[in-house]
Amino acid sequence: MPIYRPTCSWKVLVLGLAVGLGLGAVAMGLGSVDAAQQGATRMAAKASSVYDFTLNDIDGKPVSLSQYKGKVVMLVNTASLCGNTPQYADLEKVYETYKDKGFEILAFPANNFGQQEPGSNEEIKGFCLTKYSVGFPLFSKISVKGSDKHPLYRYLTEQSPFPGEVEWNFQKYLVDRSGNVVARYHHGTKPVADQIVKDVERFLAKP
Repeated sequence: MPIYRPTCSWKVLVLGLAVGLGLGAVAMGLGSVDAAQQGATRMAAKASSVYDFTLNDIDGKPVSLSQYKGKVVMLVNTASLCGNTPQYADLEKVYETYKDKGFEILAFPANNFGQQEPGSNEEIKGFCLTKYSVGFPLFSKISVKGSDKHPLYRYLTEQSPFPGEVEWNFQKYLVDRSGNVVARYHHGTKPVADQIVKDVERFLAKP
């Protein structure tokens, strides 16, 4: 009587099972990423102003941007190893000039461009305080571009009157006293440029 020998060995079966499980895990991972992206997009779409967002400051404490209601605010994505990094000094100069009139600057470190913000939040804070004596609020490092873009920057780049991706470190947005995004400035435009100073003064003059 002929003996039946299976054509598929147990090793092939195990390999097939492992591949199947691996592909399933990848699919689950991609699903999680998609879900996170969709959640960020929905959050940005629901927002009516920047006041609807909460982010962690450089020390990890949650800060609602609604606490800046009634102020003129500049939002800027920053980096410590960029050719634009010396703009920290100009940002501080503008901040010191207008902070008592209701002006605020919020800095969001980001490592999206040239890997120029690789440090930890603690290292970023130390750098900003030691080298530039920064007095305006620093926030924890976020992403301002790509699939993991923070909901605030999804709002700024997709829902505000100035759509379009952030192009490089130190791109700036100006927000009026009511939370409306009223201007966007190129990353190469220095904070002390006439255009920016005039806009800051103009919106500070409005109730």
